[in-house]
Amino acid sequence: MPLQQTSGNVTQDAYGGGASAVPVYVENVFSTYLYTGTGAAQTINNGIDLSTKGGFVWIKIRDVTGNNNSFDTAQGAGKYLVTNTTDATVTDATTLTSFNTNGFSLGADRFAGYVNGNGNKFVSWTFRKQPKFFDVVTYTGNGTSQNIAHNLGSVPGAIIVKRTDTTSNWAVYHNGLNGGSTPEQYVCFLNTNDANASTTNWNNTAPTSTQFSVGVSTTTNASGGTYIAYIYASNAGGFGLTRTNSIISCGYYTGNGSTSGPFINLGWEPQWILIKDTSQSANWTINDVMRGMSYTSDSYLNPNTSNAESTASIGIIQPNAKGFTLVFDGTNWNESGDNYIYIAIRRGPMAVPTDPTTVFVPVAATPSGATTVTTNFPVDINISTVISSNGYDRQDWDRLRGSSQSSGVILYTDTTAAEGSDPYGGIGFDSNTSIVDNWWNSRGGVTTPVIYWNFARAPGFFDEVCYTGTGSATTQSHNLGVVPQMIIAKSRSTSSTNWIVYNNTIGNSNVLYLNTTAASTSNNSWNNISPTSTVFSVNNNTNNSGQTFAAYLFATLAGVSKVGSYTGNGTGQSIACGFGAAGARFVLIKRTDSTGNWYVFDSANGLTSSSSPYLLWNSAAAQVTGNNGVYASSGGFTLGATAVTTTNIATASYIFLAIA
Repeated sequence: MPLQQTSGNVTQDAYGGGASAVPVYVENVFSTYLYTGTGAAQTINNGIDLSTKGGFVWIKIRDVTGNNNSFDTAQGAGKYLVTNTTDATVTDATTLTSFNTNGFSLGADRFAGYVNGNGNKFVSWTFRKQPKFFDVVTYTGNGTSQNIAHNLGSVPGAIIVKRTDTTSNWAVYHNGLNGGSTPEQYVCFLNTNDANASTTNWNNTAPTSTQFSVGVSTTTNASGGTYIAYIYASNAGGFGLTRTNSIISCGYYTGNGSTSGPFINLGWEPQWILIKDTSQSANWTINDVMRGMSYTSDSYLNPNTSNAESTASIGIIQPNAKGFTLVFDGTNWNESGDNYIYIAIRRGPMAVPTDPTTVFVPVAATPSGATTVTTNFPVDINISTVISSNGYDRQDWDRLRGSSQSSGVILYTDTTAAEGSDPYGGIGFDSNTSIVDNWWNSRGGVTTPVIYWNFARAPGFFDEVCYTGTGSATTQSHNLGVVPQMIIAKSRSTSSTNWIVYNNTIGNSNVLYLNTTAASTSNNSWNNISPTSTVFSVNNNTNNSGQTFAAYLFATLAGVSKVGSYTGNGTGQSIACGFGAAGARFVLIKRTDSTGNWYVFDSANGLTSSSSPYLLWNSAAAQVTGNNGVYASSGGFTLGATAVTTTNIATASYIFLAIA
C-alpha cells in the first residue's frame, strides 16, 4: 500500500492510513544549554519534554571546580548522582526541582554552585528517552546474573550503569572496548581515567535490542543493590521525515598522533562528542559546539574530574558535514596507536524552520564594554559593522571557524584579507539566546551604533562548510538539505584572494566577488558544475592546495528566505518572495550585468517607504541614510522611485537574497 499524502509540514500518515506519525528530530531529544546561575529558582527552557517522555539532565559548572551532576526522571527531581565520584544517590530538594515539558527547573542550590550558583557559568546536557536514541532503566541486583529489559528498540552502542544505594564505580559498556573485539568482556569506569579492563560486569554477553546482561560483579549486580542504567543507541536510524536518519553514533578509532589525525565518518555533522582513550590512563572528555568546538579553538570538560572547563587556543576536534577530524595529538584524543571510544550526537536543527525569526535577526545597538545582543536563538554567524562612520570593515565572525569573548577570529566581507585574530576580544557565541560583543567597544573603541546581522544554520535556509583546498577539482559535502542557490566562499588562510560568489541565476561558469563592484565574469571556481542537495564543486580560486576555506550556502525556503533575481524597470516594482504581510526584514542586492555595489537593507536600520538606509558589504563606507527606495512590503519588498540609480536601473540585471 502506498504512503499516503502528508498531513502537514511535519507530520506524515502511516502506511495504510489511520494514525499519523510525527517525525522526531535531534532537537526534540537532545540539548546543550548554557546558562548563568542565579542562586535563586530559575527555569531552563530548552524545548525538551522530560515531564511526559522521561530522560536525564547532566549539569556541570564551567568556570570553577565543581562536580558533574546527573539527574534523571527514573529517580525523580531533587535526587542526583555525581559522575566523578563513587557516591550513592544524593537527595537535595534545592537542586533540580522539576522535570518540565520544555526543560527543567532549578532551586536555590545551597551546595557551592553545583547547579545554580549565583553568577557561575553552567552547561546542561539533556537526553530525552526515545527509541533508537536513549533510554533510562532501573533494576535490583540478584548477585548471580540476569537480563535487564530496555526500550531502546535497537542494540545499545553504550551502557552506563551506576549503583544508587551505596558507593560504587560507574561501569561503562561500549561497543568499541578492546578495539571492538568482544567488548562485552571489558569495562571502563566513567569516574576514573583507567584503561579498559577485562570484566564479568556484562556476563560476557553482548546486549540485544531488548535487553542487556549483568554478571556477578557488585558494580553492576550486587544482591539487593539498586541500579540505574543510561543506555545509548548507535546508528539505528529512526529520525527525520523519513525515519531513517541516525542522530547518535557509538564507535571507536585508532589514534595516529598527528595534527591531521583520523577522520571519523559519521555520515552527519556532530554537535557533542564524548571520548575516552581505552588503551591507557587518560581522562574522559566532552567537547561540544555550544562551548566552542571549532576549527581554531575548543573547550572541554572531564566527566571523571571536578575540574573547571579547559580551553585550547587551537582546534582539538574539527566537526564537518560528514563527521569529525582529530587535529590535536594529545593523549586524551589522538595518541598514536591507542584505541579510543566515542559517543557522538548529530548537530541540529534537523527540522526545516517555518519561523524566520528563529534563524535570522538584525539588531542595532550601541556597544558598551562586553555587550549582550539578544537574538533568542543560538547564532552561528554574525556580520557586524559601525553604522554611521566611514572606515569600519564588515566583520564576519562565526561559531564553526571559532570565536569567543576573549579572542576573535575575523574575516572581512569588504576586503581580500586573510582570516585575522584578536587574542583580547571578539564576538562570543557562548549562549543559546544571544551573542556577546567584546570587540566593537572594548577593542575597537566604538561608541556609536553597530548593526549586528545574526544568522543560524538550518536546513533549507543556510549552512556553512569549512574545508582545506586540494589543488584539483573536487566536491565538498554540505548539510543544507536542498540545492544551494547562492554560495559565498573565502580563503581563510591567504590574503589578496577575493570572496567568490556562486548564484544560480548567473550560472556555474560565472562568479561575482563579494568584496568588489565587478559584474558577473566567466570563471571556473565552481568547476562549471552546479551544486546538488548534498555537495558543491570547487576548483582553482575556491580550492587552492593547502589553503583553508569557509563557504556560506543559502537557498529559498518558503516563508523564510528567497534567493532570486529581477530586471530593473527604472520606475518602481514589487518583488514577490512568498513572505507574509510584513514582508522582508533583510535584503541583499547586487547588479550582475555591470558594476554595482552589494547593497544591504534591514529592518533594524529601517526598511520602510519613508526611511530605507543602506550599507554596503563590499565597502567600509558609512550608511547612506534617507529614503533609498527599497522597503518591506506584503510578500517581499518594493523598489521605489528613489532606487532608479542603485537597485532598479532600467534593463539592469540583479540578484538578491531576502529574509522575511
